Amino acid sequence: MLNLKTITAGALGLSMLASAAFAETTIRVQSVIPSSADEIVMLKDFAEDVKALTDGEVVIEVLPAGSVVGVQETLDAVDAGLIEGGFAWTHYWSGKHPAAMLFGSPVAGAGVGIDNIAFMSWFLNAGGKELYDQLWKEMGVNVKGFMLQPVGPEALGWFKEPIETMADFRKYRFRTPPGIPGQTYKDIGVASVAMGGGDILPALEKGTIDAAEWCCPKPDSVFGFQKVLKHYYLQGLHQVVVNADLYINGDVYNGLTPLQQKAIEVAANASLMKSMAYRIRENGLALDKLVNEDGVILHDTPADYFTEYMAAANKALETNAADNAFFAEVWQSQKDFARTAVPFWAGAQTSNANLGRAYAAELAGEK
Repeated sequence: MLNLKTITAGALGLSMLASAAFAETTIRVQSVIPSSADEIVMLKDFAEDVKALTDGEVVIEVLPAGSVVGVQETLDAVDAGLIEGGFAWTHYWSGKHPAAMLFGSPVAGAGVGIDNIAFMSWFLNAGGKELYDQLWKEMGVNVKGFMLQPVGPEALGWFKEPIETMADFRKYRFRTPPGIPGQTYKDIGVASVAMGGGDILPALEKGTIDAAEWCCPKPDSVFGFQKVLKHYYLQGLHQVVVNADLYINGDVYNGLTPLQQKAIEVAANASLMKSMAYRIRENGLALDKLVNEDGVILHDTPADYFTEYMAAANKALETNAADNAFFAEVWQSQKDFARTAVPFWAGAQTSNANLGRAYAAELAGEK
């Protein structure tokens, strides 16, 4: 005969079993940028999706830059298990393997005109994801990576005075991203200085650098570049495509259930579209404010920049492909994809671009 004590004990046992089965896994993700950045807003949205899809079983806790290790040690810390996860741009790790650039920021659209939307087509449907998974093995790190936030093209950047030619450009010490995109600026005679995002504004204020690029109107305005520089050039080649990624320690990832792993994958794929949608609106609002309220002057990039940078970028790509077999494999995959995809996509987008520029001109004429 069952009594209340027996029933209670049985219920408690079932409850403990259920708690064990649905134990929470916390993945601490250290970012390489300040918590105020738009990328962190989108990263936290991704984290909420993961939490919802796993019914609270997997919790991603976003840590600010430098909270556990230095920015440059982020990937190594994930590899070693000091933190469960990291958030950065994969081209930051080009020093570990040059092919990291082809995933994080393929210079000049990989030299074949791949934009951020076409890149997603290559990544999701033309073998890019499988090569991305192979990258970590090539690096020798115990990491599972997920692309989250594609953006592009990034702005050329901010200057004290207008630049009409590359000769004007070469007068400035210019903040650039690390790796091949930054090296390509050096190759065309620009005094390129690589530094983290949080260091750029202080460096501008101190005069360590006197021109800079970061991303796009909204992230740039959050960092406050408009406070010290007023001349803004929207078209650039150095980062036609840029992807911010999540890195999870391989042992932590393998310890998740297949359903939890699938939830992260699904949330990551959703983040690709959500972040592009977020960027277009937020950058449009930010550019309008920069020009109409903050006194920023918008310019077209000098024509000789495109020819000089493109030639140097292609040379850098060819050199790295000759020196590294995996780099050559990834770049060849991108070129094979671009052979048919880019002529279609570029041609189809021309009408949209022409309509958009006509509308922008109309708006400018009304002011």
